[in-house]
Amino acid sequence: MSPTWVQLAYLAAALCFVLALKGLSTPKHARAGNLVGAAGMVLAVATAFVHGAVHNELLILVAIAAGVAVGIPAARSVKMTAIPQMVALFNGVGGAAAALVALTEFLEVDEGSVLFQVATVLTVLIGAVSFSGSAVTFLKLQEVMTTRPVLLPAGRVVGIAAAAASALLALGVVLTGSGTLLVLLALAGLALGVLFVLPVGGADVPIAISLLNAFTGLAVAASGYVLANTLLIVSGTLVGASGTILTRLMAQAMGRPLTNILFGAFKATATAAGADEQRTVRSGTVEDVAILLGYAHSVLVVPGYGLAVAQGQHAARELAQLLEQRGIDVRYGIHPVAGRMPGHMNVLLAEADVPYERLKELDDVNPGIGSVDVVLVVGANDVVNPGARDEPSSPIYGMPIFDVDRAKAVVFMKRSMRPGFAGVDNSLLYNPKTTLLFGDAKDSLTKLLAAVKQV
Repeated sequence: MSPTWVQLAYLAAALCFVLALKGLSTPKHARAGNLVGAAGMVLAVATAFVHGAVHNELLILVAIAAGVAVGIPAARSVKMTAIPQMVALFNGVGGAAAALVALTEFLEVDEGSVLFQVATVLTVLIGAVSFSGSAVTFLKLQEVMTTRPVLLPAGRVVGIAAAAASALLALGVVLTGSGTLLVLLALAGLALGVLFVLPVGGADVPIAISLLNAFTGLAVAASGYVLANTLLIVSGTLVGASGTILTRLMAQAMGRPLTNILFGAFKATATAAGADEQRTVRSGTVEDVAILLGYAHSVLVVPGYGLAVAQGQHAARELAQLLEQRGIDVRYGIHPVAGRMPGHMNVLLAEADVPYERLKELDDVNPGIGSVDVVLVVGANDVVNPGARDEPSSPIYGMPIFDVDRAKAVVFMKRSMRPGFAGVDNSLLYNPKTTLLFGDAKDSLTKLLAAVKQV
């Protein structure tokens, strides 16, 4: 058993992780939560070194130095729009690390208990699935590969076969203690992770990332048993539990069961070209929109990924301030899955010092949206698509949306008529209430700000 001081240090580190999760639950305390979590990790690593619980210290220090040298510049240089990809990548690395540690420990131990072998099997399998699955989600979000669902020939049969092979290999490892079978199990897990994520596409990819994050937490918790490290069990359980809760919340925000998201082969039906030609849209100029905003009493801004890509949050804040100075009530409608990850829009607007009390959720906005004079949709698409409410044949049917088509007027800021991340045509574009303002979000907002000053 570890000395008392080691147990107390690990307990303090675990407490830091709990406080970090608590801090991350609110934007006001998120930065402090991150720092507390980082302090807990430093304490845990330092304790392991001082206690002598690690071997090959020089190699570990070199690996830490390499990680710091790569991680800090990468974290500082990554754009806000690429945060989900970075989360997917880091999550995958965590799963791979847990699997490799368990595999190494298994090969070094001459004979372990059945529980040790079961924990090792779970760590290797779940860690491998998390790694390869996260790699695919990274490629999808980075648009290195298509973001749409990829359906392989006989994909369902192949997936079931991979799962069955993994189960048989896992049973073989437990019964025989074979290191060779464990390596084969790791390879099967890698294949299973790819097959698991390929059919997921569109707006469902972030949900897959959240679920894989929960998988990584479970892998780390299982590795804690393999290494007889209580702190790993605690921290892995925290990650697994929080990832599971987040996955459920995101699935609820999409209005679809998790099984449908993961196994429903999310497919958007493209609108026929002939149908598009018969539908007309109304586009406007910056001056037209400026007049509309200048004489409004209430304005709702619904931001989306397009705002993040254009880095237009500061221009949006300046426009809102100008309207507020004229006595216009300006609020921001934040959808749970706007952008690419939960909280994406909250963080984006926080960068521009938008007061947190101005950010309103679906349940706060929709009941009174009919009295809003102008809804300014900036780079959002799927979260305001009436098809999710009115068209049972739509792939996003059932997803809760902002009912902006019930407001008095809508200004839709878009680069083009292309559909959103889910790949679904948006009937709001053809609504008589809607005025389209084409262009880069930041550029359009900047011009709109200047035009409103002239009204």
